[in-house]
Amino acid sequence: MSLGWTLAATDGAARAGKLHTAHGSVPTPTFMPVGTAATVKAMTAEAVRATGAGIVLGNTYHLMLRPGADRVAAFGGLHRLMDWPGPILTDSGGFQVMSLAGLRKLDADGVTFQSHLDGSRHRLTPAISVGIQHKLDATITMVLDECPPFPVTEEQALASMEMSMRWAALSREAFVPREGYGLFGIVQGSVFPDLRRRSIEALMAIGFEGYALGGLAVGEGQATMYAMIEATGDLMPADKPRYLMGVGTPDDLLGSIARGIDMFDCVMPTRAGRTGRAYTSRGVLNLRNARFANEDGPLDPGCTCLGCRRHVRGYLHHLFRAEEMLGPMLLTWHNLTYYQSVVAGARTAILEGRLAAYSAAVRAAWAEGDLR
Repeated sequence: MSLGWTLAATDGAARAGKLHTAHGSVPTPTFMPVGTAATVKAMTAEAVRATGAGIVLGNTYHLMLRPGADRVAAFGGLHRLMDWPGPILTDSGGFQVMSLAGLRKLDADGVTFQSHLDGSRHRLTPAISVGIQHKLDATITMVLDECPPFPVTEEQALASMEMSMRWAALSREAFVPREGYGLFGIVQGSVFPDLRRRSIEALMAIGFEGYALGGLAVGEGQATMYAMIEATGDLMPADKPRYLMGVGTPDDLLGSIARGIDMFDCVMPTRAGRTGRAYTSRGVLNLRNARFANEDGPLDPGCTCLGCRRHVRGYLHHLFRAEEMLGPMLLTWHNLTYYQSVVAGARTAILEGRLAAYSAAVRAAWAEGDLR
């Protein structure tokens, strides 16, 4: 039996369900913390679990370069290596390779590139990428695709999409089916609805355990991103999970959940945490700001993270001003906890048929701002 997904409830286009895998089940909607190089930056695996996360993401490009897929396999795979027994989704490496610009050469069969670490030459094809993800023991493998830059002409987007669909078929051929494991196809087509519809039709003809929307959140703007989700939503299989790659802010998550998306990942909460920016129920706060130096109260009173339960705002501010590593650690923990609370709240709201009211209340609190 391959990886599966079951629907629990709908509220408009929004869906509450459960992802079933060889490494456990995960309620959806879900947000996946990004563990690019077999670690979520500034976090232990135990801390990631404490945020409420049920699935994490790793990256083929970074892991194939360091420590190497064979070495990860020798250690027993990513689950054992990074102390994460739950599901792991691995990005195919395509996005990172395509962003190397002068360090890569694209052809019809794949891409040859130089490592950003030491200049060594490497090759990625659909079969090689899927094979590396197999060695990593990824619960969810992603097909190799080309993510075109933005903006791009419709002609360029068409050529890129058609090549990605050929690579998707080759990825399917290379994937080794195992009980509770799955391969996701990736919809491409940039900001052109017809191309995205053609892409999802091609992917469905091949058949995948899940379907991802790629090539978004690359500068096209939220309204256009939502339009692309809507252009493909009705065409996607109702019994398969839908994954919006690389998204996004809490507001992006709420808007995309309302349009039928089940899975998300983004570096935003961890990156922000390392630079002193906190996502809270009252909006985004910059803990480096001098106004927090004397504030004797939790960062976000309703939050269950370690930083909010055990420390005051003035201490968090001090940690960043003193450049102590504990500051980024605590704020990353907080941001991931907040993201998990947003998607968990959305799931409960879908089950109870009140997603619109929930989203409106969350956004109203952001707009009201910090009350201190």
